Amino acid sequence: MRRPFRAPPTTNDGPRANRDIRAPKVQLIDAEGQNRGIIPTTEALDLAEEAGLDLVEINSNGEVPVCKLVDLGKLKYQSQKKASEARKKQKTVEVKEIKMRPNIDTHDYEVKMKAMRRFFDDGDKVKVTLRFRGREMAHQELGMQLLQRVKVETEEIAKVEAEPKLEGRQMMMVLAPR
Repeated sequence: MRRPFRAPPTTNDGPRANRDIRAPKVQLIDAEGQNRGIIPTTEALDLAEEAGLDLVEINSNGEVPVCKLVDLGKLKYQSQKKASEARKKQKTVEVKEIKMRPNIDTHDYEVKMKAMRRFFDDGDKVKVTLRFRGREMAHQELGMQLLQRVKVETEEIAKVEAEPKLEGRQMMMVLAPR
């Protein structure tokens, strides 16, 4: 037997407003920000209707909830705007990868270090990956020396988050900006 589709109940994610306020009495703040004191909820709803505004619960903690006469649509719009501004300012930390070989040339090394400094300036983490090919695996100490050199050169701008470790044919280390 098939059951009919039932949509999940709508969740009210904003503050309680108008008829959703269950308390018998509320502390009322009018549209100008003046405290009107504790009055019955029905009277507060009548005042809101007269002013063409909504009765919105600002603080539900305490014996008597604090309610304010405001335009609910405007309040929701402003809170969405604040949330989007906060999201814009938020910086996501990315992990950038720098790949090297154990017998890297000095100029190539300096170019990679320059890129690494730029990543740290942007606030990103850097994963330094050292790849061994063929017989280079016999000289893992060269790779370890290179990663130690990177660690020493970036000491003042970055801290080591993951010490150098060998995984298969790769040696890797993670650095994070200070």
